[in-house]
Amino acid sequence: MIVPRRQLNIFLIHTHIDRKAVHDLYARLMKDGFKPWLDVEKLLPGQDWKHEIHRMILMSDIVIVCLSKRFIRHNGYCQEELRIALKKADLLPDGETFMIPIRLEKCEPPEPLRRWQRVDLFEADGYKKLIQSLRKYVEAV
Repeated sequence: MIVPRRQLNIFLIHTHIDRKAVHDLYARLMKDGFKPWLDVEKLLPGQDWKHEIHRMILMSDIVIVCLSKRFIRHNGYCQEELRIALKKADLLPDGETFMIPIRLEKCEPPEPLRRWQRVDLFEADGYKKLIQSLRKYVEAV
């Protein structure tokens, strides 16, 4: 288990079509001592899900955008989540880590995400690189 100095609030943006891969990522992050937020795990019956998602993106230290060919083509709420996260990222100082695009499979990231270095989760060292980035963030704050 990787124990960070403090728990990072991590929001996972994804399309529900990729729910298995994203849930696996959620479970690994939890096991490694991080605090990911995933709608199917965190939303409670009766909550205004749009409000909660918006609030959690704004409260997050890091947003991980889980990219796939399906995400790129999907017109669901994941695109609104991405817009909210991009607005927050634009308000942060240059060079501050907030958005981490991860590719679940080979695909082209959407234009607004191309300025951030991505990690390929399907590569053997992909998860290790993601953890290195998260650790670096924890050490910087």
